[in-house]
Amino acid sequence: MDLNLPGYDVRVRESENGDKEIFDSFRRKYVKLTPEEWVRQHFLHFLSDEKEYPATLISVEKQLIILGRSKRFDAVVFKNDGTPSVLIEFKAPSVKLNQNVVEQVASYNFALHANFLIVSNGLSHYCCKMDYENRTYNLMSEIPFFKEL
Repeated sequence: MDLNLPGYDVRVRESENGDKEIFDSFRRKYVKLTPEEWVRQHFLHFLSDEKEYPATLISVEKQLIILGRSKRFDAVVFKNDGTPSVLIEFKAPSVKLNQNVVEQVASYNFALHANFLIVSNGLSHYCCKMDYENRTYNLMSEIPFFKEL
């Protein structure tokens, strides 16, 4: 699958039941290779390799309880002090990024209160900087480097 992201040294294997799996170096295990997972792995390597985000500060697929309901976020980048800085939602390349996707990640952010939101389907990527004082967000022209967070 061609994406609008740099490539990296992908490790793919076939599982015992015949599914393709990709090695997730952030979770340190093989996971089922889906179109969304392909995007997640390429985007996280882009952040780590190109934007200098420390891999140790990236958390993948963790559970949150929001308004009494269990939700899973795709990825969160933490600051050095352990507070959430960037909340990321990934979609398969076939999924068009629209207002519903942004609202999904924004609803997750009520619990985390991250300063940045990113959505990506591997072809398009959007980054917003939260403005909590004015209860809005600003679309950024580029994904910031880690030191700019």
